[in-house]
Amino acid sequence: MSDRHHLLVHGGTFAAVGDGGDISGVGGARGTGSPDGLFVRDARHLSRWQLTVDGAVPEPLAPVTGGDTARCVLVPRGGRQEPPACTIFREQAVGDGAFIESLRVTSNRPVPTTVRLAVTADADFTDQFELRSDHRTYTKIGATRSRQVLDDGVEFAYSRGEWRSCTTVTADPAPDGVEETGTGARRLVWTLELEPQGTAELMLRVMARPHGDKRALRVPASPSALNTQLLALEGEFVEGVSFPTGWPELAASCARGLADLASLQVPATGPDGEELRVPAAGAPWFLTLLGRDALLTSLFTLPYRPRLAAATLPALAATQATETDVDSVAQPGKIVHEVRHGELAHFRQVPYGRYYGSVDATPLFLILLGAYVEQTGDAALARRLEPNARAAIGWMLDHGGLTSRGYLIYRADQGGLANQNWKDSPGAICHADGTRATGPVTAAGAQGYAYDALRRTAWVARTVWEDETYAALLEQAAADLRDRFQQDFWMRDKSFPALALDGEGRQVNALASDAGHLLWSGLLDKEYGEVVGRRLLEPDFFSGWGVRTLAAGQAAYHPLSYHRGSVWPHDNALITLGLARYGLHDEARTVAHALVEAATATGHRLPEVIAGYGRDTHAEPVPYPHACVRESRSAAAPLALLTAVGGA
Repeated sequence: MSDRHHLLVHGGTFAAVGDGGDISGVGGARGTGSPDGLFVRDARHLSRWQLTVDGAVPEPLAPVTGGDTARCVLVPRGGRQEPPACTIFREQAVGDGAFIESLRVTSNRPVPTTVRLAVTADADFTDQFELRSDHRTYTKIGATRSRQVLDDGVEFAYSRGEWRSCTTVTADPAPDGVEETGTGARRLVWTLELEPQGTAELMLRVMARPHGDKRALRVPASPSALNTQLLALEGEFVEGVSFPTGWPELAASCARGLADLASLQVPATGPDGEELRVPAAGAPWFLTLLGRDALLTSLFTLPYRPRLAAATLPALAATQATETDVDSVAQPGKIVHEVRHGELAHFRQVPYGRYYGSVDATPLFLILLGAYVEQTGDAALARRLEPNARAAIGWMLDHGGLTSRGYLIYRADQGGLANQNWKDSPGAICHADGTRATGPVTAAGAQGYAYDALRRTAWVARTVWEDETYAALLEQAAADLRDRFQQDFWMRDKSFPALALDGEGRQVNALASDAGHLLWSGLLDKEYGEVVGRRLLEPDFFSGWGVRTLAAGQAAYHPLSYHRGSVWPHDNALITLGLARYGLHDEARTVAHALVEAATATGHRLPEVIAGYGRDTHAEPVPYPHACVRESRSAAAPLALLTAVGGA
């Protein structure tokens, strides 16, 4: 987020407000960065929320600071010779489909004072995809917006065909009037008669009703009540986890991460219609279920909070593809990449309602299922999801390419993602000189996931499903994959695995962090694994804050590229787990300490991604300009570090 935007998150709802608590609706317009507004289920339910005092916007005396509640202190603009007549104490919080604000206006004068207070509100119901800087436009034939004045506020409504959504703004006390502004916005106004040094209080509640949401939502009483609910939820997530006493910085990062995960839980549905809460990918752009992200988050938290895995697995089983659909890249048995609830997805103007453009979510689903059963002994879930697991294996062997091509492969999707591994930006899979891979891509990391998935599912088949024949088949497939991989991917001149193979089977020779994922999955022989692990700690890879996605010194490297030189906490968490797996414990501790120190420098919260600048050139981690501030994999990453290195 930009400096003037402050993020409030609760489940599938988030708000981004400015230093004074206002929403301008400007942030997020094409080319202007992150969005501001109140967002629920991919739609902006408040696009303007502006406070004025006597017709002018007050200035922040104490601007909004970070936290689960936005608090600021405002005064009317003036000078030293004319101290402000009043002070406004503003407090805001978000709940499930709700935005609550309290305003306390205190007179600073010894005589009665009249203050004209107004809040200008609007709801444009813009889909998040319209706010991205991707130069796309979307036609909305028949779309209409309406406003209706209520006794205690105003209601904004939007319709397009069968699509209906609304935003209701109410106030206590009710406004003296609701004025038109000439722009579609409405202005709620109050005339406050303040006693000498007196105070007046107002409570404003915004309730969003997205299309298809039939839940009976209770209107929260106040921002403090919402904050109490969220703190209780955060405390529940943190309670019972043993943090390292000898490493307080890691303990603080783990606690901060668990608290963030509590606020990032979004609703989902299981195979039998049961209601679930699963980790969203991140805010502001991805406050929804993303298969890969939810699976990795659940894996990182598995030893400490297995209930995330227990919810994620059935939620993804319920959205598993059962037929082929070219537009959504769906194939039978494939695990979903992204689930969206917005207007553009509903009308199939974007393919992301249920989008399956991921080569690695399916093997990660199988890895989590096996790890969950091993960790918890919950064989019942493995039996319940046996058809889904077998379908996922079927996809890997058939449509995924393991049988016909020997590897999991993907092809660029013209309407969606060009790259369908975790590095999914357009130029991420490239040669050292920056040339992009062409044709069907065989990404190295996905092969490691496939290997681990085959082995873990073989174990489940043998111990839970009691199918020895199937288990032996999967173990043989895993062994064959390992033999092929080391022959086809190992770059002898660089003593390092290729990032990928292109459509002609040629090695894509960039030196990339994906090699660390091969350590996590155990795909490499011990000798090769130790070479790779030590190479990742060389200065061109290791920035001092973590391992770069692409080693510096290559023409493709850029410290501010999304996937070609930046440092990703979740990437480094996997690398750390892999280093520990291969017995490289000193190297694992080095990466873990670097990440924890980066978290400590940013309030113990790891962002989605950090710029790739070396610690030797800048003493603080440099933010990546478009990173998600709250990101589930990064929030869970400190727990993976704890698993890998303990309290060392």
